[in-house]
Amino acid sequence: MRVFKFGGASVKDAEGIRNVVKVLQEVGHEDTLVVISAMGKMTNAMEKVVASYFKDKQAITASIQEVIDYHESILSDLFENKNHPVYNKIKLLFDEVKGFLAWNKSPKYAFVYDQVVGYGELVSTTIVSEYFNEVGIANVWQDVRNLIKTDNNYRDASVNWERTQKEVSAKVDMSKLNITQGFLGSDDNNFTTTLGREGSDYSGAILAYCLNADSVTIWKDVPGVLNADPRNFKETQLLDQISYREAIELAFYGASVIHPKTLQPLQRKEIPLLVKSFIAPNGDGTTVGKGEDISPKVPCFIVKKNQVLIKLSSLDFSFIMEDNISEIFKLFHHHKMKVDLIQNSAISFSVCLDNKFNGLELMLNELKRKFKVVCHEDVSLYTIRHFNDKAVKSLQNGRSVLVEQRGRETVQLVVK
Repeated sequence: MRVFKFGGASVKDAEGIRNVVKVLQEVGHEDTLVVISAMGKMTNAMEKVVASYFKDKQAITASIQEVIDYHESILSDLFENKNHPVYNKIKLLFDEVKGFLAWNKSPKYAFVYDQVVGYGELVSTTIVSEYFNEVGIANVWQDVRNLIKTDNNYRDASVNWERTQKEVSAKVDMSKLNITQGFLGSDDNNFTTTLGREGSDYSGAILAYCLNADSVTIWKDVPGVLNADPRNFKETQLLDQISYREAIELAFYGASVIHPKTLQPLQRKEIPLLVKSFIAPNGDGTTVGKGEDISPKVPCFIVKKNQVLIKLSSLDFSFIMEDNISEIFKLFHHHKMKVDLIQNSAISFSVCLDNKFNGLELMLNELKRKFKVVCHEDVSLYTIRHFNDKAVKSLQNGRSVLVEQRGRETVQLVVK
């Protein structure tokens, strides 16, 4: 059996949902479980609802209505009969959101976030499931919160694998087409939890693991995994094969390939992951699995923009030793700075950071008490896996290189 995952871009409008039907008609849907994300940018829109709840309760009605209007426009395009049961099902889901926000007493942002944002997936899968039935593709709608059981670490829940295996085995009939949500789970009290970054891909991997699936296919708007992001690099090439290890390496350096936590359960059971195009579903795509590290073996380019490069040196020219470095990393952790590159000598320490949570200014003030600090903001960190001289020169050309670091397989450049 197979697991298919369709992201928000594939179901962002009525035409996208019709295209998902075409994909299933072309590649088949027997013995298949389909995992679907929220439509388009609806996760962002639901986050706006949560923000209104905490910051401006007068704006809640308008922010919810924005989400309702978006989905109703898709409904009206897909279902001509305005008395179709799907309309009432969607209304009831949004009534649940409004009801929760009215009676909730918890002041915890992460808890409220998980109870509200997940309705993007519940609504999208309800619409898709009903449309499939409408066009003659019989299916079973599954509430994934009854399948994936987690702890109560809201917004980044950990899977209870034993309970999840038990629930999936008992509730998923693989002789039928099943449709369920990505990103979501539930805790011991049946409150909704979310699985963190790349949660929908991870959901597919969790379910595939529990079902001993033959494969997982992630359907995207690109032909597969490319050796560079076409938004940042002019010439790109399709990768036919990537090993689990190589995919994890690429993800570690910042490539939007597949998040490592998605790969881990698949690697344990050697379930191949396919990345294919929902625009051209019969294309070869990319296979992530056992075997050759990468094929074809070409340089892979990754860029992280809006980074910060900090160079620290001791005020008295003393060595920067383990106790100094330990203190520095405690500051990074405290200010939620993600470290992407480190380079050090006896009296200096350079680090490239992601200032995702805007803690830079406070952290610099603390560092300046003990170190001489030089800070470069708005730099870019380029990584080339399987580099050659031509690839490195293409990045160096016309750029001011602040730091260069080379290994056997990887070169990294911090450029201004």
